[in-house]
Formats: sequence, structure tokens, C-alpha cells
Amino acid sequence: MFDVGRICIKIAGREAGKHCVIVKKLEENFVLVTGPKIVTKVRRRRCNIDHLEPLQIKINIKENASDEEVLKAYEKENIFEKIGIERISPEKLKLAEEKKKQKESERLKKEQVKVEKPKEKKKLESESKKERVEKPKEVKKKAKKPKTAKKTKSKK
Repeated sequence: MFDVGRICIKIAGREAGKHCVIVKKLEENFVLVTGPKIVTKVRRRRCNIDHLEPLQIKINIKENASDEEVLKAYEKENIFEKIGIERISPEKLKLAEEKKKQKESERLKKEQVKVEKPKEKKKLESESKKERVEKPKEVKKKAKKPKTAKKTKSKK
């Protein structure tokens, strides 16, 4: 019943009441589902089959299909009309693709920064070791405070 391509309704969790598609069978009681997020607000995630209500509708997709492939299958088999969800506009799809590319480029930049930082630290550590060897440690003397006469309080 919980085959790849089966349309389901989530009945538990924050995404309860929303439609999703089974993309892959993971374990005996778990499957990988997707909305896709841009259409039904259900993100790709692992889900317990006890939290799903399968529908009669099944689309023809391969195992581990991407969200784009699932969207094409929705269009091809008129799923938008069958289950009553709003069709996605091409403008919204382009914006989502641009956001995805932007997030990916930001992630790559962060990875590059993480790779560069350890190298710099190693250089700094080696330079500081050289300085320690070349320069002897200076002994710092604490300056003595001048002693002042104690003030006595007079009793009145």
C-alpha cells in the first residue's frame, strides 16, 4: 500500500492535513516523503507510515525522484485537479529555483571560509613558536604602591 509514488495525507505532526508523495521505502515502518515543499509545504523527510493516510491516487515516479520530477508527474497526471491543490505558477517556480541556487552558493562560500581558517591558524601558531624561541621572556615587575599614612577616624 505504501509504494513509491503513492499520494498520502499526513495525519500527525506540524504538517498534518497536507498532501505528500512517497519517494522511497526506508525501513519496515518508515518512508521518505515530499510535498514538494513549494506546492504543499511538506518538505522532504522521513516519516512513519502510522502518520500517513494513503489515498487511491498513485503517480508514476522512480525511487528517490527529485522534487522537480515529482512536479512534472503532478502536471502529467493532473494531480492538482484530482486532490484539489493549487497549481504552482511559473514565476513562483523560478523564484524558488533562484533561492535554491543562492542558498547553495552561500553554503559553498561558508565551506571555503572554514577550509581557509585552519591553515591561517597553523601559520600563526608556527610564527608564534619562532618568536618564543628567538625572544626570551621578559620578566615583568610589579610597581610597588607607596604606603600612605592611615587615616584615623575621630569620635565625636
